[in-house]
Amino acid sequence: MSDKRQNDQLVLAFAEEDRSEAPKGLAEGTESLAGKRGTESPAIGEQLMEEVCERENCKQALARCETPSVLEGLEQWFRRRLRSAIWKQWQRGSVRFAELRKRDVGKDLAAKTAGSAHGPWRLADSLALHVALPNAYFDSLGIPRLTGRR
Repeated sequence: MSDKRQNDQLVLAFAEEDRSEAPKGLAEGTESLAGKRGTESPAIGEQLMEEVCERENCKQALARCETPSVLEGLEQWFRRRLRSAIWKQWQRGSVRFAELRKRDVGKDLAAKTAGSAHGPWRLADSLALHVALPNAYFDSLGIPRLTGRR
């Protein structure tokens, strides 16, 4: 590379402007959109969320989904997350064992699962929790399916 070209590149790379401060914006129009909007009333935000989260609106949006495998994966993750949360609520091993037995899990499997050292996320995918908390249980609670299957 020639010396002149190299010098030109250095001049371009290190212009003589002051680099110690952020570049100054224009005097007008530099306020962010959030700042211009001001604060919203919490009631407006709640009303908007209610409209978005209405069951019919959610069903319509999910029906337009072109990748059902993504919804199936999301639904599996969501159900596992619910099982994990329920497992955390049963804090002691004796309570966990009793809850599993109450939900028709075999004595040996319930004892092995209740005494497991694995964490809630890993155990949420176990056979014992799938038997104790099947998808039908979540359906009975009124939790909607993303894929529309029952």
